[in-house]
Amino acid sequence: MESLKEYLLDRAENGLIPLSIQTWAVQNFGLTFSAVEEAILSLNLLPARYQRNQRSLSCRQQLSLFRGKVAVIGCGGLGGYIVEELARLGVGHITVVDHDTFEEHNLNRQLFSKVDNLGQPKVAVAAGRVKEINPAVTIEAVQNAFTGSNGRGLIEKVDVVADALDSIPRRLELAEVCEKCDIPLVHGSVGGWYGQVATQFPGEYTLQKIYSRCSGEGGIEKDLGNLSFVVPIIASIEVAEIVKILLGEGSTLRGKMLSLNLLDMEFTEITF
Repeated sequence: MESLKEYLLDRAENGLIPLSIQTWAVQNFGLTFSAVEEAILSLNLLPARYQRNQRSLSCRQQLSLFRGKVAVIGCGGLGGYIVEELARLGVGHITVVDHDTFEEHNLNRQLFSKVDNLGQPKVAVAAGRVKEINPAVTIEAVQNAFTGSNGRGLIEKVDVVADALDSIPRRLELAEVCEKCDIPLVHGSVGGWYGQVATQFPGEYTLQKIYSRCSGEGGIEKDLGNLSFVVPIIASIEVAEIVKILLGEGSTLRGKMLSLNLLDMEFTEITF
């Protein structure tokens, strides 16, 4: 009987494996999409869905992304776009944590919100979306609020954490848990026309420095709201930081914060 390796090598088209071939392998070898995807990438082949990545990412890098594990804490505006982009890129394991359900005011900016799913858990909708766009990605949906007490159990096995929260105390708790677990944290925040991104590595306490003078529950988003076009920009910068960390390549915002003012089109980099 033809092995999976032989089957894939015989049917590769210019180094690419079409989805139809991947699906047949899943059905006839009794494997998951995830297992077949890893086999494809390990053969230095590329699932055809990633062919527009290959000018920027090698098969080796694509395999590194597939083996990467990311926790997205918060599945609202920022979190929805982060989950979507990670899944489309081929990051293989995504844990998404949020206790909330979709409400009408989410419709102006949250990617996964729509009239038909108001009242549904955000993480459940996110998991369904990921399965629709990339069945090779393992999505773990946790419908629970992140806290300092449960945080370690939620993130201790991941490679990097994305902050998509909207509460300063929760962000600081997340930063503290990441510190204890020795895990990099990519922070993002949005308010009105403005946004910021920073990357914290263990021992740097970047978020504590950013929010050292803040005493309230919420950030500027509580006062300025959230505009639909600002959210995906900040989320995309967060994803870029996550990818660089997973690949161990490029320059990150380590020890820095990038502040965006889209009203005046000003980008400011602050070093801590």
